[in-house]
Amino acid sequence: MPKNRLVHGICAAVSAALLALTVLFVSGGPAQAALPTPIAASTARSYLSGMTATAETHASTYDRNLFPTWITISGTCDTREYVIKRDGTSVVTDSSCKATSGNWTSPYDGVTTTDPSTFDIDHLVPLAEAWASGAWAWTTAQRQALANDVTRPQLVAVSAHSNRSKGDGDPAEWLPQASYQCTYARAWVQVKHYYGLTVDSAEKSKLTSILSGC
Repeated sequence: MPKNRLVHGICAAVSAALLALTVLFVSGGPAQAALPTPIAASTARSYLSGMTATAETHASTYDRNLFPTWITISGTCDTREYVIKRDGTSVVTDSSCKATSGNWTSPYDGVTTTDPSTFDIDHLVPLAEAWASGAWAWTTAQRQALANDVTRPQLVAVSAHSNRSKGDGDPAEWLPQASYQCTYARAWVQVKHYYGLTVDSAEKSKLTSILSGC
């Protein structure tokens, strides 16, 4: 083989090896997945300031069945399975997308588990809260979109205890651990802004207070 072809071949092989290593280091190992990154605090403050405090309505007519869950998100993964896989580390799933092993930490209270069945998928803006903030006037398709939204920071895997403690409370009524409150407030405002949902006066006041320190 002529010398120049040999050199060219060696260079090509080295380049391919380096590219493979780059891909390995970028995508290798278990992904540290989490809630989609919320908007910046400055953006959240801007959005919130533009929201007129409005009293909630239609709360008594709320029916969770009007918010269909869970739907297929990707392949064989439904919404719950998708978020469980996304929010854990070293997650292994079977052919039906059910997690068989992994590690999860609840951002609401710091509880950890290796058993995903002990964790809930929380709607960061609760469905009952969304209903009373304007979703009562939506179509079923719109409510389904909110209830299964994995693009916005609306769904997160959390301990069952923290989810039960939260219930349908807004930030004036319930908050996660202090270290997560800024993220939570930013996410809350982003979701409400994106879906055109209202905020009441106590909720707006609490969010304003949290975001002022972010």
